[in-house]
Amino acid sequence: MSADESPAKRGFASMSEERRREIASKGGKSVPAEKRNFAQNAASASEAGRKGGQNSPGRRKNRQG
Repeated sequence: MSADESPAKRGFASMSEERRREIASKGGKSVPAEKRNFAQNAASASEAGRKGGQNSPGRRKNRQG
């Protein structure tokens, strides 16, 4: 490929913006509202975030060092 040629667009890059938005909007609709626990329970979401932070690699490195 020469310097003035760009690679062929594939996947999402080849789709119209409207089609990408249509696909992206399906992600939030795939789970019923009553099963989206973090949207319903802020305390549960906070606890999960805290656990994730405690188990992250960066935090473990700091404890060992």
